[in-house]
Amino acid sequence: MRRQTNATYGNFDLKTTYSRLPLPHCEDGGFQSVLGSGCFVGFGGAPWTLCRPEAAVCSLWPGLGDPSSDCLSLHDLKIFFGFQKSSKLHLSPKADVKSLISYVVTKTKVINGKYHRFLGRHFPRFYVLYTIFMKGLQMLWADAKKARRIKTNMWKHNIKFHQLSYREMEHLRQFRRDVTKCLFLGILSIPPFANYLVFLLMYLFPRQLLIQHFWTPKQQIDFLDIYHALRKQSHPEILCYLEKVIPLISDSGLRWHMTELCTKKALSRAMLLTPYLPPVLLRYRLKTHTTVIHQLDKALAKLGIGQLTAQEVKSACYLRGLNSTHIAEERCRTWLGEWLQLSCSLREAELSLLLHNVVLLSINYTGTRR
Repeated sequence: MRRQTNATYGNFDLKTTYSRLPLPHCEDGGFQSVLGSGCFVGFGGAPWTLCRPEAAVCSLWPGLGDPSSDCLSLHDLKIFFGFQKSSKLHLSPKADVKSLISYVVTKTKVINGKYHRFLGRHFPRFYVLYTIFMKGLQMLWADAKKARRIKTNMWKHNIKFHQLSYREMEHLRQFRRDVTKCLFLGILSIPPFANYLVFLLMYLFPRQLLIQHFWTPKQQIDFLDIYHALRKQSHPEILCYLEKVIPLISDSGLRWHMTELCTKKALSRAMLLTPYLPPVLLRYRLKTHTTVIHQLDKALAKLGIGQLTAQEVKSACYLRGLNSTHIAEERCRTWLGEWLQLSCSLREAELSLLLHNVVLLSINYTGTRR
C-alpha cells in the first residue's frame, strides 16, 4: 500500500483535522483513518491495516455506532468530524420556534408590567391618560374587526343593511360615526410634524376630537350632558314652527314636506348632526338618519327590549332624544317601548314624524328636565 502522508478528503486536510481530534489507538500502536480504504497513517513503521471505514470508526469510537453495521449514518459522521453544531444553537422547525416565541412574549409582558408600574408610581396622571388611550385603541381595533366581519358576511350572502340583526346594525351605524371622527384627526396629522399638535388638541378638546372609547367614565357622563344641552337649545325653535303649522295641516299632509316647515338646522341640532352644511346636504342627512333609526326600531321590536343590556337600553334612548344618563334602567325601557309602538306604526312616507318625536317625547317625559 502506498503511503499518503498528507491525505485529503474533499476540502479537509486530514493532518489538520486529526491534530484536533483525540487519536484512537489500534493494537499495533497506530491509528487508522476512515476517509477511504487506502488512507492510513501509522507510527514507527508499523504495518498498515486495511479495513472498512465504517468498521474502523465504530471500533475506534464506540459511541458513534455499531461496528457490525454495514453503513454509518450521516449524523454519526458529522459528530465524528466535528461538523455537528451545539444543541444550544440548534433549533428544530416547530418546537424550538414555539418555545422561542413563548419566551419573547413572556419577557415582553414582564417588561411591559414593569413599565406600567413605573408610570403609575412616578407619573400617576399621565398613567391614567395612557391607560385610557391604550384601552381605547384596543376597543377601536375590536370594533373595526367586527365591522369588517359583518361587511364580509353581507357581501358573501348578499344581505342588505336593513336585513341585519339589531346589534349588527347598531354596531355599523356607530362605527361609521367613529371612523368619520377619526378620519378628521387623520387629515389634521398629514402635514409634517402636525401629529404633535394633534396630540395637544386631543388633550385640550377631547369631546370634539375623540370618540367615546377615549373618554374617562366621568367625561362620558359630562359630555353626554353637554350634548343633550346643545340638543335642547333647538327644541324651542322646533316647537314654535310646529305651533304655527298644526292648524293648517291635515292628516294626509304629514309627509316629508313637514321637514320644510321646520328649519333644517334646528332639526339637525336636535339629532346631533352637523348643522353647518348646505340645505341640500342637510335634508339628505336628516332623511338618511331618520331611515336608519326606523330600520333599527323594526329590528329592535323583532329582538325585544328585554334582550338588551342596561347599557344598550340607555344608548338606544339617548340616540332617540332622551337623556338617559340620569334615568333608571326600568324607566328607560318603558320609554323605549312607547317609542317603538309609535315608530313601528309609521309608514315610510310618514318618517318625518320621528324627527319631531325626538323633541316631543323627550320634552314631555317626566324627569328629563335638567
